Amino acid sequence: MECKQETTQKKLLLIDVDCGTDDALAIMMAIASPNVEILGITCVGGNTQLDNVCKNVLRVLKLCDRLDIPVFRGASTAVLGQNINASYFHGEDGLGDVPDENAPGLELIQKEHAVDAMKRFASEYPGQISLVATGPLTNLALTVRMDPTFPQKLYSLYIMGGNMESRGNTTACGEFNFLADPEAAYIVLNDYLCTTYIVTWEYSCRHKLSWEWYDKWVNKGTKKTDFIKKIYAHSLQYSRSEKESKALVDGPGFVSCDSYAMAAAIDESTVTKFIECAVTVELSGKFTRGMMVMDLIDDLKKKNKAFVISGCDMEKFIALMEISAK
Repeated sequence: MECKQETTQKKLLLIDVDCGTDDALAIMMAIASPNVEILGITCVGGNTQLDNVCKNVLRVLKLCDRLDIPVFRGASTAVLGQNINASYFHGEDGLGDVPDENAPGLELIQKEHAVDAMKRFASEYPGQISLVATGPLTNLALTVRMDPTFPQKLYSLYIMGGNMESRGNTTACGEFNFLADPEAAYIVLNDYLCTTYIVTWEYSCRHKLSWEWYDKWVNKGTKKTDFIKKIYAHSLQYSRSEKESKALVDGPGFVSCDSYAMAAAIDESTVTKFIECAVTVELSGKFTRGMMVMDLIDDLKKKNKAFVISGCDMEKFIALMEISAK
């Protein structure tokens, strides 16, 4: 079956998240986009433990008055069970450790497992779904192992993860999402033959927003900007520090990695440049485990190529960011 998209009124998105602060922004962006219909949101352990991920997604949906969107519990551990998290940055709960006593409870999570839901949606809407993955790729790897035809039923796949210049943000050469489950990333990049777009760590950094823009944005006094300001307060202690700024590619600024993948899925014209090549993931290197490998000389002889995004229309991206918090 070819990856052909049937004519539909809205773009159909299935979103897979490990809901930290930037996942929350990506979900808000998708909800705010009038040309998008979100079929469901699947949860995976990553930035924080799985229960927190599920709670965080529900909290975002309540904020946006969209608790009608179904949320599914997925994998809690990596394929090999060697978990890491990003609590130092996103907070222990994944959303900056600013709990809401009125947040929805886990009883609202669907009984169906995320993997089963992903297979079902793909069968119900063959060739129509864009899958946006903003966390470790464990759910996606398990799904293709359960149903090898799953990727053929997708229209496209958007991944936030990996790197293009061996720059890491968790280890010297490892970006968090790929490092959190390198085996899953390896499976996905090898077995998903649908059109695949990748937003890397370096790309996100090179298209960061100024702190002046961020400060103006989060102080607009809307319900959503107040929420963003609150959940980001913890991580901004690090991202606005001199040490963290030096760790970023090309200097300081506000980076919402997952939002770039979501923006590309919502509006393809936000992507102005890309590198088309085969990609894979290093699994056994002492210093490079989890690093994405770009095969620019066709050494791997892989038929399927990915589109590694390298250019962004910043005016359109900023417009999507601003509409997400109105």
